[in-house]
Amino acid sequence: MARVKKGVNALKTRRNVLRAAKGYRFRRSTNERAAYEALMHAGAYAFAHRRDKKGDRRSLNIVKINAALDAKGLSYSKFMGAMKKKGILLDRKVLADIAHNDPAIFDRIVSQVK
Repeated sequence: MARVKKGVNALKTRRNVLRAAKGYRFRRSTNERAAYEALMHAGAYAFAHRRDKKGDRRSLNIVKINAALDAKGLSYSKFMGAMKKKGILLDRKVLADIAHNDPAIFDRIVSQVK
């Protein structure tokens, strides 16, 4: 059996790991082992927090809607309950966008709900 030297492959792997860890601080950007570990943690955090990001975005939309409703003297929870009863099917993302960019249209929605 021929001897397999893995110099080319090891160099390629090392280069890719260090390139991916570029911008990390201290040893994590220069040392292969530390860089690999940092990349594994970064990947795990990115996977977990992709879900959290969706919740953060929803919370932000709720805050925007609530801020627009405060001026109208209406609470967020009562507004959403009334919307459901009236059968107006607009999600929070769309409502927040309308409240921010088109206050006149948002006023019409609120008047329909009242």
